[in-house]
Amino acid sequence: MEKKRIVVTGGAGFIGSHLCEKLLEQGNDVVCVDNLFTGSKDNIRHLMDHPYFEFMRHDIIEPYYVETDQIYNLACPASPIHYQYDPIKTSKTCVLGSLHSLGLAKRCHARVLQASTSEVYGDPEINPQPEEYWGHVNCVGVRSCYDEGKRMAETLFFDYYRQHKVDIKIIRIFNTYGPRMAINDGRVVSNFIVQALKGEDITIYGQGSQTRSFCYVDDLVDGMIKMMNSRDGFTGPVNLGNSREFTILELAQRVIELTESKSRIIFRPLPQDDPKQRKPLTDLAKKELDWEAEIQLTEGLKKTINYFRTKI
Repeated sequence: MEKKRIVVTGGAGFIGSHLCEKLLEQGNDVVCVDNLFTGSKDNIRHLMDHPYFEFMRHDIIEPYYVETDQIYNLACPASPIHYQYDPIKTSKTCVLGSLHSLGLAKRCHARVLQASTSEVYGDPEINPQPEEYWGHVNCVGVRSCYDEGKRMAETLFFDYYRQHKVDIKIIRIFNTYGPRMAINDGRVVSNFIVQALKGEDITIYGQGSQTRSFCYVDDLVDGMIKMMNSRDGFTGPVNLGNSREFTILELAQRVIELTESKSRIIFRPLPQDDPKQRKPLTDLAKKELDWEAEIQLTEGLKKTINYFRTKI
């Protein structure tokens, strides 16, 4: 494979660090751009001495200038506890960060991939969610900074594609988990594992009947790279996620079983706009990318639990 110069914004984050690692394994020259708001140098410390890895501490709400062949635009806090901490900054990251990444792609004639999210579907009224579904989103709620920010980013990507012929790719990431998740990110998998390992009560919001599909990070990274290198003119958006669906209660019970924890399950009120269902229709990814998630929940949870044991 030809060596490419590749920028990964948000490259010190959970998903971004795994992506940087894989791109280096494939022989590429990688520039990781991250302001370390939710990312961490610990996630990329093992890459720092790699001759083809470069770390740039930078916030993409400001322009950035490098020479590149491909850009993966991942930079944005992705868990509610983080993106609601400074919602205006979250919106700026989605909108201004996309503009600066698209501007760089236009100048360099580079291909640029937007890491969008299943949150663009909001609290969906159909299940599973196909790419053609326009969503059911509250545009003035506490999650809107992220949901609508990502929707606006997709708009900008398609406008740059239509108006300036920028070579774009868009993926919509469904719930992803694995090593290097932040302990305090408030996501359901990390929450449950940390609580179970500490022997604390496992907190479920609502009755636990809401569903999610959980994709292991290695599968996601494989799909991202396949999408970036997919055929010319195929823009997406494409759903990337595991098509198997579990209730939150089932996840909690599985975590307790795998950790051999004595934790009890307790229930709390459901937060505003928390979606009741989340499951991707992945037919397009299978057809265009020859991709589907392969690592099943028990296997992925075991690897993730082993990682968190080293951190607690």
